[in-house]
Amino acid sequence: MKAYIEQLLRDVTNPIAGRNLIREYLQARVLESLQRAGAMVPLAFHGGTALRFLYVIPRFSEDLDFALERSRSSYDFRTYLRAIQNEFEKEGYEVGIKLNDRKTVNSAFVRFNNLLYEFNLSAQRDEVLAVKIEVDTNPPTGAGLDTTLIRRHVTLRLQHHDRASLLAGKVHALFQRRYVKGRDLYDLLWYLSDPDWPAPNLNLLRNALEQTGWDGPIPNEQNWLDILCQRLRDIDWKKSVTDVKPFLERSNEVALLTQENFEKLLSCRLDKFI
Repeated sequence: MKAYIEQLLRDVTNPIAGRNLIREYLQARVLESLQRAGAMVPLAFHGGTALRFLYVIPRFSEDLDFALERSRSSYDFRTYLRAIQNEFEKEGYEVGIKLNDRKTVNSAFVRFNNLLYEFNLSAQRDEVLAVKIEVDTNPPTGAGLDTTLIRRHVTLRLQHHDRASLLAGKVHALFQRRYVKGRDLYDLLWYLSDPDWPAPNLNLLRNALEQTGWDGPIPNEQNWLDILCQRLRDIDWKKSVTDVKPFLERSNEVALLTQENFEKLLSCRLDKFI
């Protein structure tokens, strides 16, 4: 299916945009392989790439993140990876797998060799484009699950965290990361600017925080936005813009990442916490 990549890149002049498009196509194909291998029975898709595929957030993402939510006895990470590798190799891709399944979060890089060079997106023949897969084999309890049929490059039927649980995952990341990422800020802006998006799944959020050693106030319906305000008080806005800009479909949207906009969304004054 390399002809499909040629078609994707036909009108692309920006190498960063070209890399994003290729990576997203490969992500879709990896998801398709996982689906065929039965991985969508025990696994639930979540995180930034889930937002991209399921809800068309205008931001590209790098990793495929899953939580092991059901049928744990049927989960076989290595079998899934072999299925991915075999499918791509049949189509002439040079694929290698770098695996670490010795930790609670199983991870793997599906590495595509020479692909960027082949499509004139890198001057280095040996530069690798990788799709990272992570599976939390001991996720916090309380996530709500949905299943959605989508078409993005290929047709996929994906089990995933529901909308309230997806927001809970993002809020957890913002609470617990040592440094707030621009991508997290952009996603939060996207979530909170949608008046129809439900509030975070607080049961999941509390369980996730407990699991990761949170020592701050326990979030509830009244205070979770206040906790966010406190967490965002020391944002390096310039650094955040630099982090997220390469992943945006419309680069001018970085102008939305301002203290003023977040104060309005969160109904607070960030500077009052400093």
